[in-house]
Amino acid sequence: MPRSIQLNAKGELTHLLSTEGLPKAILLRILDHAKDFLDVSKMQVRNTDLLAGKSIFNIFFENSTRTRTTFEIAAKKLSADIVNLNVNASSTAKGESLLDTIDNLAAMRADMFVVRHAQSGAPYLIAKHINQVAPHIHVMNAGDGRHAHPTQALLDMFTIRHYKGDFTQLRVAIVGDLLHSRVARSGIHALTTLGVPDIRVVAPLTLLPSGTAEMGVRAFTNLDEGLEDVDVVMMLRLQNERMRGALLPSPQEYFKHYGLTEQRLKRAKSDAIVMHPGPMNRGVEIDSVVADGAQSVILSQVTFGIAVRMAVMSTLNGVAA
Repeated sequence: MPRSIQLNAKGELTHLLSTEGLPKAILLRILDHAKDFLDVSKMQVRNTDLLAGKSIFNIFFENSTRTRTTFEIAAKKLSADIVNLNVNASSTAKGESLLDTIDNLAAMRADMFVVRHAQSGAPYLIAKHINQVAPHIHVMNAGDGRHAHPTQALLDMFTIRHYKGDFTQLRVAIVGDLLHSRVARSGIHALTTLGVPDIRVVAPLTLLPSGTAEMGVRAFTNLDEGLEDVDVVMMLRLQNERMRGALLPSPQEYFKHYGLTEQRLKRAKSDAIVMHPGPMNRGVEIDSVVADGAQSVILSQVTFGIAVRMAVMSTLNGVAA
């Protein structure tokens, strides 16, 4: 990801497209900023008028409920005006090009685009175009194909820091459908930037992407071995909608070998936390006893995600809590 697309000449964040290449200082600033929006004692996100008068467009070319809703809540808590667009049912379905759609939306006095797209690189293309035609508009990537999901990675980092503190002493295992996961890619880049010394990926061979060694992670095909003495377990959803061909025998067979159960979790440290980006497939990736258990921080991730997205939106607009 070219540095000039996400950062301006002063090194300030202008778009958030990927955690790859995101400077550690900016990453930590966002995490610190997110904490300002959170009442930790009540596990609630505070309201503020920092973005009053700003217009934020949720432009989702790919279906989503959870991500779109949390972006909407974050914008409303900042007192911004939020516009939700079901682009699949609008002009693009009638043949209008992606950039023509963006030009028309830019003419509506938008201040920020939150973009989700099934094609990898689409938010990057939009940001590059916006830099030329409407440089005051900021672009946030809400997930593009298999490429990146930076705000999910940031909320995951916030969750890890909240429960574990120092990143430089941690062992983290990412388990599941690595091949199709933009969450895993963005998480690995962020964990590496923050100095995590032991990052592991665990999956069947058919769901392990090539090049994991180049990313500085250790690959395991045996879940018990991959979970040994880890501090953080990040489970991933099986993305059946992106799979081509028979990559797995069956969901039941997958759970037998890669589902996180109480017994398997005992391989990790006794105070290890369990995470999942959602939505969960209970009984496929994770047992309900673990998902709802004392070591699960899955619901905290959702709450933290609102604060993190508020932090990114306000950072891009140059305001602080």
